[in-house]
Amino acid sequence: MVYAKVQNSSEISMNVMKKHFFKGLKGLGNRERVLLIPPDITRLHGLGGMLAVWAVEYYGDKVKAILPALGTHVPMTTEEIDVMYPGVDHSLFVHHDWRNDVITLGTVPPSVIEEVSEGKLSYSWKAQVNKLLVSGGFDLILSLGQVVPHEVIGMANHTKNIFVGTGGAEGINKSHYLGAVYGMERIMGRADSPVRSILDYAHTNFASTLPIVFALTVVKRNESGEMVPAGLFMGDDRECFDEASKLSLSVNFTMVEEPLRRVVVYLDPHEYRTTWLGNKAIYRTRMAIADEGELIIIAPGVHTFGEDKEIDRLIRKFGYKGTDYVLDAVTRNDELKTNLSAAAHLIHGSSENRFSITYCPKSISEKDIISVGYQYGALEEFKEKYIFDGIKDGKNVTKEGVEYYYISNPAVGLWAHESRFNAK
Repeated sequence: MVYAKVQNSSEISMNVMKKHFFKGLKGLGNRERVLLIPPDITRLHGLGGMLAVWAVEYYGDKVKAILPALGTHVPMTTEEIDVMYPGVDHSLFVHHDWRNDVITLGTVPPSVIEEVSEGKLSYSWKAQVNKLLVSGGFDLILSLGQVVPHEVIGMANHTKNIFVGTGGAEGINKSHYLGAVYGMERIMGRADSPVRSILDYAHTNFASTLPIVFALTVVKRNESGEMVPAGLFMGDDRECFDEASKLSLSVNFTMVEEPLRRVVVYLDPHEYRTTWLGNKAIYRTRMAIADEGELIIIAPGVHTFGEDKEIDRLIRKFGYKGTDYVLDAVTRNDELKTNLSAAAHLIHGSSENRFSITYCPKSISEKDIISVGYQYGALEEFKEKYIFDGIKDGKNVTKEGVEYYYISNPAVGLWAHESRFNAK
């Protein structure tokens, strides 16, 4: 059932979005124990944080806990909580520990994995969630966040916020690996994907008794370069997600006229601290970049590789060296077999030798960047060359006459050329 929706591909005001959000909450009837599952700081521009603030305003002390959907990300700092959820009591927040704080609701059988992976994989998949969802006695679990093209599942959010955002090691590892083996370029921008299929299966078969309601935003960049709301869809089933996905694809997807020879992506230091997150610069642009093209990632906040110490170690050990290398490494190394999300990430983070990737971090050495398979760029030198006052997303030219395509935040969309997006 859809409880509320509003959309305008040009822009809707925050007041209108809030009005419809409150209308949806009213339609749910009286609730006494509410759990909020909003995004973390890495989804700062998706307005899920603002929905959480509004939910606290609406329900007051009936909000008993807030569980940011961290997935494998590091816990939020007090400063980040203040930025993401201004004015909300810090004592409400619970940090999700994806290695220890989970419970298994049920298991998807290997036959389902075989079917959705087209026979590439055969294993069972545990539908894991944070134990608080089951043990907290909540009469409303409000899942909040943005629908936007995504490299693992096609379109982000909805049940992903539950089974990955509050999920456990095995569930996250195997779902990410499923998406990587199936093929990232076959997934991105699609509402239906192998990973989405198993999450839908788990939601229908194992989580039907949990009082989960989704409030999904669609956010776009306006002509002034500002991130503004374009839609809000609120419901307890797949319909709200499908409608949000259609809108997102219309406002968050750019089909370039010709494959791009040179792309420069800037990573906001408040959002991107690791290549684990920063490699969205690769995922979201790879279908737009020409063969033998160049991707330059200007990353002033990136200081390490993984959000998790063990994954960081695995990235440093194996590097971003392509699908064939990683698949072989998984068969030969138990440490990758038991950390399949890391293996998936290593696949996603490679250009498969099709184009070059130059990383320009502030706090990772040239030696370390090269060791994982990237080229190194000096941050200040590349900033001076490519970032200037008045720069706009899209086509730009340096003072030396070098043409390039600029993207100020890769998380807000997907870029592709028709020849790759529609390739079978």
